[in-house]
Amino acid sequence: MSKFVDQVAFITGAGSGIGRATALAFAKAGAQVAATDVNETTGNETVALIQKLGGDAFFSVCDVAAPDQIDAAIEQTVHTYGRLDIGINNAGIGGRFARLLDQTPDDFNQLMAINVGGVFYGMQAQIRQMLKQPENVHRDRGKIVNVSSIAGVRGMAMGAPYSASKHAVIGLTKTAALEYVKKNIRVNAVCPVYTHSAMVDDLINAAPNMEERMRRVIPIGRFGQPEEIAQAILWLCSDENAFCTGQTIQLDGGMTAG
Repeated sequence: MSKFVDQVAFITGAGSGIGRATALAFAKAGAQVAATDVNETTGNETVALIQKLGGDAFFSVCDVAAPDQIDAAIEQTVHTYGRLDIGINNAGIGGRFARLLDQTPDDFNQLMAINVGGVFYGMQAQIRQMLKQPENVHRDRGKIVNVSSIAGVRGMAMGAPYSASKHAVIGLTKTAALEYVKKNIRVNAVCPVYTHSAMVDDLINAAPNMEERMRRVIPIGRFGQPEEIAQAILWLCSDENAFCTGQTIQLDGGMTAG
């Protein structure tokens, strides 16, 4: 499959989980990949995996809560590959598992800085660059996908700051989609349910029998796989999806169907 040949994908949180799976999926589909993460070791491991497959990628350290670091990473991407076609704002944290009254200002502020600030600053940098570029052969200037969560469309007991941050991601997505659709930039979001990752492992370890309790609320009876989320992200960025913008795709094993 070579749907993304001659396109450049910038991915935050690419060192593990959904971010790594998405970076690998874009590389397999022919894209050049700019992988970023706060963890230099795992980020470089992702690039090594892509290069082992014969793909083209580089890694840069980037704290998404720091807009200057995002700007620098985008600048490095354009310096390396000449343009930016795809922005995947995936980096995020889960926060502390506690009731609302037990959450602290630091808990709330950290989640907002990373989960919301990372998407906000990421889109700003990505859209600024996309607007500088002429339309490509696909007649667009860019595609952006933000990774929200099923907690962005429903409440999450014991995770008020996290749920609030992921609701905010959806609001940012819809607003940016409306503002830039006439500039041929599409913006969508995915909302995964519990997906195998370090963040979900932290939740599982938060209390006895947590894994079974989490699995029980998913009608399909299992957690998501990072590769499944990655394929949805690729579809949102593909030519087959050229009419879709401002949408939130719920990848939840049926959780919100009832």
